[in-house]
Amino acid sequence: MQWVPFLLYVFVTSFTPGPNTMMSMAYASQLGFQKTLRFILGVTLGTTILSLVSSYFNLVLHHYIPQIQLWLSIVGIAYMVYLAVKIMLSKPGEKSNEPGNKTLFLSGVLIQFINPKAILYAITVIPMFVLPTYASYESLFLFALFFGFVGFMSCTSWAVCGALFQRFVNRHQRVLNVVMGLLLMYSAFSMLPE
Repeated sequence: MQWVPFLLYVFVTSFTPGPNTMMSMAYASQLGFQKTLRFILGVTLGTTILSLVSSYFNLVLHHYIPQIQLWLSIVGIAYMVYLAVKIMLSKPGEKSNEPGNKTLFLSGVLIQFINPKAILYAITVIPMFVLPTYASYESLFLFALFFGFVGFMSCTSWAVCGALFQRFVNRHQRVLNVVMGLLLMYSAFSMLPE
């Protein structure tokens, strides 16, 4: 496995602004960290479940339709390039709307299944980085736990930093977006066949 591109992709995709991180920051600033922790734990569980479903679906495709691997890689690389360009071109201050759901844990779990960023992340990271090297059920389960843990870390960091991080990002968002976009481009192009 190419660990550097894999980890760059996982961390840049997880820590860049998206519905999970923005909602964590918004909830923390409105409700406090203790109540927001319920939402974050829901995101963690939802990310893990989504990763497991995607892992086993991709494993079936990988075993029964091996020629699909090339097409999944092409789609994954195209998505990573699209995401990198979108991050680099995003305008400072763009934020996701927060939902009015009162059950924070359940909304954290369920949002993963309607969150395009989470879905595309789950269906690209497994076939591009994991399946070429690891294909056992146990390893896919461990990777799903890892993705859930990274989701927990990203949402927690946005919630804890809250206003301080928001001010820093607003002040330096252009530079941060370009750096994160370039890191994603590196991850994408490192997956091209040699």
